[in-house]
Amino acid sequence: QVQLVESGGGLVQAGGSLRLSCTASGSIFRFNFMGWYRRAPGKQRELVARITGGGITNYADPVKGRFTISRDNAKNTVYLQMNSLKPEDTAVYYCWLSRVGDNYWGQGTQVTVSS
Repeated sequence: QVQLVESGGGLVQAGGSLRLSCTASGSIFRFNFMGWYRRAPGKQRELVARITGGGITNYADPVKGRFTISRDNAKNTVYLQMNSLKPEDTAVYYCWLSRVGDNYWGQGTQVTVSS
């Protein structure tokens, strides 16, 4: 059993910043991959960023240079610092964790960016 709980979403104007957090509980390991995906209205769910247990990161092209993913393994928490937000970043953001081939998802947190 794995549970993921996100927080930190909200409404901001273009150019603003938000920091999302996700805390995992249950049967997890330090080398689990974690990350963030998002689903915008009318679009498919897409990768935002991923991070390995050792801190190696991967970003989708639309967010490179603006978003930073990090993790605190002692707290079983992953963060997404989002700067220079754009209206096209508006979406529900989902925390993701991979464990022995299984994927787990949080319930999502809404991020809305106005122009």
